[in-house]
Amino acid sequence: MQPFELSLADAARAMAAKKLSPVELTDSVLDRIGAVEARLQAYVGVAAESARSAAAKAERELAEGRSRGPLHGIPMGLKDLIDAEGMPTTASSRVREGHVAGRDSVVAARLSEAGAVLLGKTHTHEFAYGLTTPQTRNAWDHSRVAGGSSGGSAVAVAAGEATFALGTDTGGSIRVPAALNGVVGLKPTYDLVPRGGVTSLSWSLDHVGPLTRTVEDASLVLAALVGGAAAPDTGTPPEGNLTGLRVGVPRNYYFERVDPEVEEGVRRAIGRLQELGAELIEVEIPFTRYILPTQWGLMVPEASAYHERTLRSVPDLYAPDVRVLLEAGELVSAGDYLRAQRARTLMREAWAKLLGSVDVIAAPTVPMAAAEAGRESVEWADGTVEAVSESYVRLSAPANIAGVPALTLPVGQDGAGLPIGMQLMGRPHGEATVLRVGRAYEVATADTGRGVGAGRLAPIAA
Repeated sequence: MQPFELSLADAARAMAAKKLSPVELTDSVLDRIGAVEARLQAYVGVAAESARSAAAKAERELAEGRSRGPLHGIPMGLKDLIDAEGMPTTASSRVREGHVAGRDSVVAARLSEAGAVLLGKTHTHEFAYGLTTPQTRNAWDHSRVAGGSSGGSAVAVAAGEATFALGTDTGGSIRVPAALNGVVGLKPTYDLVPRGGVTSLSWSLDHVGPLTRTVEDASLVLAALVGGAAAPDTGTPPEGNLTGLRVGVPRNYYFERVDPEVEEGVRRAIGRLQELGAELIEVEIPFTRYILPTQWGLMVPEASAYHERTLRSVPDLYAPDVRVLLEAGELVSAGDYLRAQRARTLMREAWAKLLGSVDVIAAPTVPMAAAEAGRESVEWADGTVEAVSESYVRLSAPANIAGVPALTLPVGQDGAGLPIGMQLMGRPHGEATVLRVGRAYEVATADTGRGVGAGRLAPIAA
């Protein structure tokens, strides 16, 4: 096994045992980038020289016995919305061309303090306003979408171009690409992870979180991101059975208009949770007809307000799909925006009640695997025709509206060999429980050989 293939936790253990050094790991990942990046286009830019310098510094510190923790010497990528001092933050847009961050974002500073090695910036759908990341190719099938908006981060992790990466999630932008590329993605509780220095899409829905190879890795990154302010909900989750834990299984919404192979894979995974001791309880998802109108009613006007000045001064620099959405947002009335706010309040109250009866809710992350690039719509068995972007946001948006933690992890693959993701949602600040359930599944299925699972890299086709 090459160093770039190691999970974060395995690499940290190898470093602690002095079987691997930060320089060896970083060089291996940079070599991997050199070998596959031309085909994947996960990165906006790679800062190889500064990464090697940071790795050498980490190696010296570790040799002197000054360990900063499990992220010390681990190479990672940042979504190109997240400021890192002296590096461009372009949001994958011509609008931000030439912009260089004057200081670190809070999360970049915390990862730097933890000793992580920054490799570069990963592509986003322009300003995070989309769910495909058109610049980037899916790590499992280059003819398909990477998912978005954190597509570059997901592909980099899935392909071994980063040991972990950060993304942002406004309506599913961590979880969707993580599911489509067979990696783990965690959207924490709203405002648990600071967003200072992170370009906003919709400030009341935005979240920052990790994309990793394993649930264990996600726990380690989250602990570094929250710093000393976190409750003990962010440590490495315990392994073992789930006896006494209640898993809610939706009887409505989450299994409607879902590809049969996705449903089968997720229900099989839920069954495995039951085998591990969890009690399965059917639950009713509240206010389903208002989920997408509320998501769009909040996100669209907030995004347009953020871009108001540049939309007027340099409108032609935006990609057509993003410009249309920004212009549409200026037509949303104050009354409609306030109604969306009220709807969110009612949904949050209803979700709090729902999560009082179960510990987590388990459901598909996305209703179908990665779509073919350029495909605009999907027709479901009931005859409903749905835009691909709406399909992908439909199952992820509720956790953004409610502000609850949501974890996606790979649970298998469809007949085309594409990853299937299961989503676990918990109570606000209940990251420990969500991670515990995900880790239990991960450990129990580690040797199934299904081709997509904990720590497995995507096969990079020629």
